[in-house]
Amino acid sequence: MNRSEIVELFDRYVVPSYARYPHVFVRGKGARVWDADGREYLDFGGGIAVNLIGHSALAGILAKQAGILVHASNLYYTEPQGLLAKRLVELVGIEGKCFFCNSGGEANEALFKLARKYGNERAPGPEKNSEPGGRPIVTLRYEILTFESSFHGRTLAGISATGQEKVKHGFEPMVDGFRHVPFDSVENLRQAISSNTCAVMLEPIQGEGGIVVPSPGYFRKVREICNEHELLLIFDEVQVGMGRTGKLFAHEHFDVIPDIMTLAKALAGGAPIGAMLAKEDVAASFGPGTHGSTFGGNPLVTAAGVATLQAILNEGILKHTEEMGKYLLGKLKLLQEKFSFISEVRGIGLMIGMDLSINAGEIVTKSLKQGLLLNVAQDSVLRFLPPLIVTSAEIDEMLNILEGILAEV
Repeated sequence: MNRSEIVELFDRYVVPSYARYPHVFVRGKGARVWDADGREYLDFGGGIAVNLIGHSALAGILAKQAGILVHASNLYYTEPQGLLAKRLVELVGIEGKCFFCNSGGEANEALFKLARKYGNERAPGPEKNSEPGGRPIVTLRYEILTFESSFHGRTLAGISATGQEKVKHGFEPMVDGFRHVPFDSVENLRQAISSNTCAVMLEPIQGEGGIVVPSPGYFRKVREICNEHELLLIFDEVQVGMGRTGKLFAHEHFDVIPDIMTLAKALAGGAPIGAMLAKEDVAASFGPGTHGSTFGGNPLVTAAGVATLQAILNEGILKHTEEMGKYLLGKLKLLQEKFSFISEVRGIGLMIGMDLSINAGEIVTKSLKQGLLLNVAQDSVLRFLPPLIVTSAEIDEMLNILEGILAEV
């Protein structure tokens, strides 16, 4: 089929919930993709932080596993799921358990349920009502504090947890039990805690919020507050995890270990998977029948997850990511010196944002015309999320295209 025929299929049969660019991609290799017209593009969006070790890198693993066993249901045991859970739990440093599902949104749904169940199981017993004949007062510990500009998925609970009003519009009323506080403010967090609070949930680096990095020491103080009030500390590493920042998990930069953590996007290098990891005593609140996922952790995607981890840890990808991240950050800061509308360049590893005083959408559109895929967050932040195998030569190629476009605008 040609490009127009494929676009026509979407126009006729696919729900229009995405503002799609008029490009049809048909194959990819490494840090490049090709469209239906045969044109080549350099990918610095990475499928929104998904294509971690490059396009088509896991083709052999997926083909091999597809010829062995794709699905068996979670009523039974399978080897790839057990191996991936073992590796993740060992690597995170949480003595606990892993729950598998199909996406970041689902992983966060699992943690919302687990945090509430754990919190309510530890809530104080009914208090006597002071009014004669009144019912006993029950205090539930179900509230999760999240942060302004955060993003936690597109489910109804996910958008309720998200600290961005634009994702909530039209879906009111929101799910009760979420309150947003300013990011990177210790005092605002302290003041927000109530008798109903059971957890604090953060992204180590806010991705959809515009690549927002917290100040040094902030997460250690958050950990102390959670310990003081017996609250769960939860990290959403859906976008930032799996080596994106030069460490396997982004929270390693801040020397803090969470009680619950979620992963997805890059976990299986492009295959659809999500995971929630929780400390042993917290995970124990999920007994048989409390939560589930039909396709979650099936042999196909967990085999891909095992292979992705092996590539990250055994092929020098973390060191390469750190080096390429510093190289890209330095080059983008040089562009900042040239163009006054670049307000700031920030990020860690290969998760970098360029904050502009102009709308970034025009730059993304112009980049597409010149064979470069970029991504935008918060309307004015160009987001750079290339595959972690990107080379300095490819970074230079991207910068050459970008500088020409910036000079035009």
